[in-house]
Amino acid sequence: MNLNQITVPTLNVPKAIRFYKKLGLKLIVHSDDHYARFECENGATFSLHLVEQLPQGGGIYVYFECENLDEKVNELIAQGIQMEEMPVDQRWLWREARLKDLDGNQIILFFAGENRLNPPWKINE
Repeated sequence: MNLNQITVPTLNVPKAIRFYKKLGLKLIVHSDDHYARFECENGATFSLHLVEQLPQGGGIYVYFECENLDEKVNELIAQGIQMEEMPVDQRWLWREARLKDLDGNQIILFFAGENRLNPPWKINE
């Protein structure tokens, strides 16, 4: 089984489209400001759907992997994107930076390399 699509809620599809285009996603579908879909570099898709109210609680966490994480973060800052956390090496062997989209969804930009699928503590069955 492969994960190939994530959809997150938004209160304003056009504004969210502009935000995610700044992150570097390629817009491939836009339906009457109720729905939009982006293509990621690996062929997976990420979409937005219009809601009247955002979910309550901790929110949604979306991870986007970038090989050139520090360079990407600097590009985003130059475009006016505010980071909550600058790139930092994590104890789980990923380098991560954090920001929120316009609807409060947590966006984590990261680079894990080989450790994403094969960390030293991987379960081998």
